[in-house]
Amino acid sequence: MDVVEVADEAQAARVGMAGFPTVLIEGADPFAVPGAAAASVSCRLYRTRDGRTEGAPSVADLRRVLDLAQADEDCDCLPLDAAGRSGRGRLAPVAGGLRAVQQAVLQSFARTGRAPAAADLEQVTCDYGRQPGEILAELASEDFLTLDAQGGIQAAYPFSVTPTVHRLRLADGPEVWAMCAIDALGIPDMLGTDAVITSADPVTGEAVTVTSTGGHMTWQPATAVVFVGQRSSCTGPAAEVACGALNFFAGRGTAGTWAEQHPNYTGAAIGRTRAEALDRSIFAALLELADGMFEYPR
Repeated sequence: MDVVEVADEAQAARVGMAGFPTVLIEGADPFAVPGAAAASVSCRLYRTRDGRTEGAPSVADLRRVLDLAQADEDCDCLPLDAAGRSGRGRLAPVAGGLRAVQQAVLQSFARTGRAPAAADLEQVTCDYGRQPGEILAELASEDFLTLDAQGGIQAAYPFSVTPTVHRLRLADGPEVWAMCAIDALGIPDMLGTDAVITSADPVTGEAVTVTSTGGHMTWQPATAVVFVGQRSSCTGPAAEVACGALNFFAGRGTAGTWAEQHPNYTGAAIGRTRAEALDRSIFAALLELADGMFEYPR
């Protein structure tokens, strides 16, 4: 390890230092804030997921950016930045009851396999002086979940209300459906539970199964991959822009065939290591508690 003393802002600019401490991955600052000073020798503050400021990134945030960097390594597809939220992540802000309601919705899926009705969330939302429908609408506008025309929950990433090709059987839990392949991989990591994921290659119909046991995932067939991509016109919620492309394939050959058949999507196939790293970077912290622990409601 080399120790370099940074004496002034000119040198800070040369080495990419935006205050102390600065973390660089392949020369890029994963915690860079748009509009902030590009170079500085002053102390640096980091915003936590709970809105507090700290003098260094949290361990969870460091793991997240390292996982995402690994997912993008040597991949010529567009990086999937936390499922389309421009790098802001899938964990809703604490303010206004957004995170409390998001986590209550996710816990309902984990316990029952179903989304809660708005009335079921009143006990959570009353602490914030807001109506459930108001908070759900705000979560939908920020693409944490999707609603139907009546304001009912259609999906709460990674869960889908309606059956999809990506089905999961949770250990000691219900059967649930995921919005896409990356969402399916994210559910057992998010809940900290064992699960069996069953899906199918869209081209051949061949079954793809991922068994998660004790945090280790076994893929069948071993050649299976995930196509990571999005519509060329990439505006709108992830459910519309990306989920149609994020599928399991039995191998790179059929993934390539699908990509040729769907020129309106851009992306590429990634292997299991990058796919698992990507799912962790997006979903592993969604049920994170204030003490850094995780809760899987039984």
